[in-house]
Amino acid sequence: MSIGSLGKTSVGTILLAVVAAVLLSIPAMADSQARIVRLSDVQGDVQIDRNIGQGYQKAFLNMPIIEGARLWAKDDGRAEIEFEDGSVLHIVPNTKVNFEQLSLQGSGGKVSTINLENGTLYLTCNAKSADDKFTVNFAGESTTVTQPAHFRVDLNDTAAELAVFKGDVEVSGPSGSVQLSKNHSASFDLLNDDKYSVAKNYEQDPYDQWDKAQNQYHDRYYSSNANSGSIPYGYGVSDLNYYGNYTMVPGYGNMWQPYFANMGWDPFSNGAWMWYPGSGYTWVSSYPWGWMPYRYGTWQFVPSYGWMWQPGGWNTWNSGLAVANPPQRFIPPQPPNVPGHQTVVVGRPPVSTANAPRRMTITAGSAGLGVPRGGVNNLPKVAMRAGQEGSVNVHTAAPTRAVFAPFESGFGARPTTSTGVRTGAPTAPSRATSGTHMPSSAGAHVGGAPSRSSGGTTPHK
Repeated sequence: MSIGSLGKTSVGTILLAVVAAVLLSIPAMADSQARIVRLSDVQGDVQIDRNIGQGYQKAFLNMPIIEGARLWAKDDGRAEIEFEDGSVLHIVPNTKVNFEQLSLQGSGGKVSTINLENGTLYLTCNAKSADDKFTVNFAGESTTVTQPAHFRVDLNDTAAELAVFKGDVEVSGPSGSVQLSKNHSASFDLLNDDKYSVAKNYEQDPYDQWDKAQNQYHDRYYSSNANSGSIPYGYGVSDLNYYGNYTMVPGYGNMWQPYFANMGWDPFSNGAWMWYPGSGYTWVSSYPWGWMPYRYGTWQFVPSYGWMWQPGGWNTWNSGLAVANPPQRFIPPQPPNVPGHQTVVVGRPPVSTANAPRRMTITAGSAGLGVPRGGVNNLPKVAMRAGQEGSVNVHTAAPTRAVFAPFESGFGARPTTSTGVRTGAPTAPSRATSGTHMPSSAGAHVGGAPSRSSGGTTPHK
């Protein structure tokens, strides 16, 4: 049928449909490589290369991680990266990783590729779909997981090891592929064509306990609030549930507010402006919960309540500040106009709470600034007291620490190995001798939590 045989109304309808399809396809294409994930915890000396031509610089809590970024935990550094589905990556001292790929497929699946350059990483994958793929590359080896799994990868100049705590993991490399199940490990001889041996168990690492404690925090608080089910993303949800609460406000709907936020508190009083390619200056909040309320939805000033966050706008990632109904004389912060893509700090910069004192004073207007993640029991009750008394003294839980015993360099032999999968290299020696002491889990907030996803991502025991 020719266009001439169609009525004017039909032609107009077709043209509108074509234009709409084109317009709808533009943001999809533009966003196909625009996935951004969260640097959700920073402890000690952690450096980041944001891929802006300035090399490594100090990393801050709540910084966006983009494709091409590199992260380096130095001698005393540790870091956690949260992905949209709640998956987490942990790195420990003397570890370098780079985020080779953070992309979105046409099917909606998320592709995340992390290269381990040296050191130790832990990945807890909560993939919700087979289209979501996490790949970890180390030396000449590679593993891709599309289902819930939890594993550790260690890499030095001569050897590599992958230990599986949960799920099934397949590793591919120069000597072929090997399938590893829960509580199994594989050691790779990098000086002998990556030949490997498989063990029916794995040696504990001094940082396993820290990884476990971090995951237990998420497991406990991820689904502890019924309102979390309305949020389509997983990164930042645990912190929203621990550091604040939702309130149904007449005329506004369901609003979230941090504990210890009085009428004089300003959500933009502490943070930093950081420059990113493609989005320019981006606001990075100093508050430990300060990810999702600054990336989605709107901050509104509600009479008798103060500043509250209204969730929503899930299809728009904010690099700036979305504000509605501000109080009189409120001046919203504006992105800086400075040369050289400098970081501009406002108030207190984002800081780590890992070294919080064992006893601290929390004031009514602090909104949780400086409160260690999961480190204070019954935060709602503490906040109520602070509102009544102006401030309150609290004890904080001892941080989870790695405790080392003397050990020989390199990886060492596993007590039990299998020999039928691939032949080759001798098993690597253990990094920790049998006398290594493993620390106990810290705090009352890190036990007995339900898993974040069906199928299980419960931390190793």
